Amino acid sequence: MFLWPEIASGTIRLGYVQAGPVRTRYVEAGDPSADEAVVFIPGTGGHLEAFTRNLLPHAAHFRTIALDMVGHGYSDKPDHDYEIRHYVQHLLDFCDALGLARIHVHGESLGGWIAAQFAIDHPERTASLTLNTAGGLNTDPKVMERVYNVTMKAVAEASPDTVRARLEWLMNDPARVTDDLVELRLAIYSQPGFLQAMKHILCLQDMDIRMRNVLTDESLTSIAAPTLVIWTDHDPTAPVATGERFVAAIPRAEPLVVMEDCAHWPQWEKADAFNALHIEFLLRHAASPASAAA
Repeated sequence: MFLWPEIASGTIRLGYVQAGPVRTRYVEAGDPSADEAVVFIPGTGGHLEAFTRNLLPHAAHFRTIALDMVGHGYSDKPDHDYEIRHYVQHLLDFCDALGLARIHVHGESLGGWIAAQFAIDHPERTASLTLNTAGGLNTDPKVMERVYNVTMKAVAEASPDTVRARLEWLMNDPARVTDDLVELRLAIYSQPGFLQAMKHILCLQDMDIRMRNVLTDESLTSIAAPTLVIWTDHDPTAPVATGERFVAAIPRAEPLVVMEDCAHWPQWEKADAFNALHIEFLLRHAASPASAAA
């Protein structure tokens, strides 16, 4: 197994909280009493284990949390399409449930789209923003079709092979997809009712629905939080120029960081480099980082 060693040496808390109407699975490490935390949000069809390589390094400095968003992982899956406003409300309810006054919100892919809209809608709750190969700004019908097809196949025809193909799409080197990651995602995708949930998740790949949810250069100008934008040299969803657009539009964005030899999961593919650059950014914008390791 390769997921467990990443978190075995520290103290973690894995459980559920009632976030509004959504019973929500999450994992956390670090000081549980802190009212400011780093919150990691995964991408389309993802789950909190996308950040097992980042949890403890960040928890050495901050209360650190990763969660399954509504419809995802092992959180509740209400029977309606999940548009960005639903995710933002879920994130707000989650913060309220855990007593988080402000968060350093980090979003990967769809998670970045959610995080950016959260920062727009709730500036008073956003301590900093990190956009990791974020969605929501680029609209490419070919990419949307690819995301829909490979993801639906992994659920409708759930098997080690179809799930592995979905995960390999995230990585620049397919060998970075571990057997236990495949096994875990297969278990998630094989849950009763998950096919219907995935249809609701993938509503954002429908052009009409997507266009009423998209981020725009104008909307991004209202983000007040200090922002780090991370892109990669082999991202399968959008070119580096999309990352540059985020940086150009967000007033307090730092210079774009492009991680090499990565596709869509740099926090997993190059975890050490990712952790170092992300923690350095967070330490400059945290109110009171912890001094003791988790």
